[in-house]
Amino acid sequence: MNPDTCPRSLALAAAPPPAAEAPRHAWALAILLTGAFLPPLDYFIVNLALPAIRSGLHTSSAELQLIISSYASAYAVFLITGGRLGDLFGRKRMFLSGMAGFVLASALCGLSHGANMLIGGRLLQGIAASVMAPQVLATLRTLFVSAEQPRVMGLYGSVFGLAAVVGQLGGGALITWHPFGMGWQSIFWVNVPIGMAAFCGALKWIPESPPRPGVRVDLVGVLLLSLFLGLLIYPLTRGREDGWPAWTVLSLLASVPMLGLFVWAEKRIARRGGDPLVHMELFDNRAFVIGLTMTFLFYFLSAFFLTYGIFLQNGMGLSPLQSGLAVMPYAIGFLIGPFGTPPVARRIGHHILTLGFGLIAIGFCIVIAALSWGLPLSWIFFLGLLCAGIGQGFILPSLVRIVLSEVSVERAGIASGLVTSLLQIGAAVGVALVAGVFYSVLGDQTGLPAYSHAFAVTLEIVVGLMAICLALGCLLASRHGQAR
Repeated sequence: MNPDTCPRSLALAAAPPPAAEAPRHAWALAILLTGAFLPPLDYFIVNLALPAIRSGLHTSSAELQLIISSYASAYAVFLITGGRLGDLFGRKRMFLSGMAGFVLASALCGLSHGANMLIGGRLLQGIAASVMAPQVLATLRTLFVSAEQPRVMGLYGSVFGLAAVVGQLGGGALITWHPFGMGWQSIFWVNVPIGMAAFCGALKWIPESPPRPGVRVDLVGVLLLSLFLGLLIYPLTRGREDGWPAWTVLSLLASVPMLGLFVWAEKRIARRGGDPLVHMELFDNRAFVIGLTMTFLFYFLSAFFLTYGIFLQNGMGLSPLQSGLAVMPYAIGFLIGPFGTPPVARRIGHHILTLGFGLIAIGFCIVIAALSWGLPLSWIFFLGLLCAGIGQGFILPSLVRIVLSEVSVERAGIASGLVTSLLQIGAAVGVALVAGVFYSVLGDQTGLPAYSHAFAVTLEIVVGLMAICLALGCLLASRHGQAR
């Protein structure tokens, strides 16, 4: 996301608002948090609906993965561009444009009668979300004074946990109850009234920001980055099911020079005095690179939500509503974690990342043990989920803050967008790779033992990745201690 760093905006953030502005700011906060809530909600709610979508549209496992990864990929690719558009044309205008596009794309998904149409709708949803979401954090940074920032940022962080709770439980309820005779389509239609209400509220309550002159969108960078991600992610989602034909291998190999071309083009734009999509000098900071690596690996965790929903419904035979309830221990931990972050961070500093990654790894190890003992959905199983959820709740609001502390103020906007984009790229690649392992281990087997084994293997991969992140977190914390 792309917070405003111009002098005028910093002055506005430092000046206390008049008392008459407080109600207006309260309404603006509610609307902005709604804009932050909808993109993650749509990720979580779709995971639980995948079995229903598969039976309703007769999709393949690769198409199911594309339904998830197309949204995450589009969101990741255009997130930085969305922030630049806010600088160029005004944040209120871009927030409204993104919200309108998100509502229309949600309606398109709800009308889908085939997998390709749904994947296209999800792609458009991701693009619209990438235009809307960067304006939220940037506006919050300038609308509220410094003394209010901890409270506002705490609410912002808790939104993602709330989206997990509402997405899992609400999605299960919608699919089970079939409102207005709709099946899985209802999970997309629910965005329409919420988005329309937020759009109307934004017209009245959100202030416009003046555009920054001289800012240009790096269309070459957007194109090359999009091509790189497409060459990487699409063959990963299609390759296993198609038997890894030659085109998938060639596509993966072509992604490497495409990444090199992107880096070269960005450096060339910077040398000519332009405004590249990504400023490559950021990567000269080793601590920043360590943070980005953690950011990328951390959101491989997104594959957990996909495979857990399939395990519950296809392996355990639970209904969507029962599956939503079974996710609650994790989602509740994810919700309460951000509220515990400030006091914990004050005591242990950067080691809050170490604690968070450790809790995720320990929690999933408990879940794996429960599966091996034949105790799925037992109290010890749910204890492990709660532990892992609290770990994710600690990490998510802390990661961007800590990584951004390693860059200068004038680069904070682009660095913030880069960090947030890498979260989404990690989600897309994680779903493609880890969920691919899940389906490969499962094969043609059916029954609870087969699904338990496949789910346990995917959790073992996630535990290994969290262990790597834990080691990187220790390294980053030690560098911070040395710097002090």
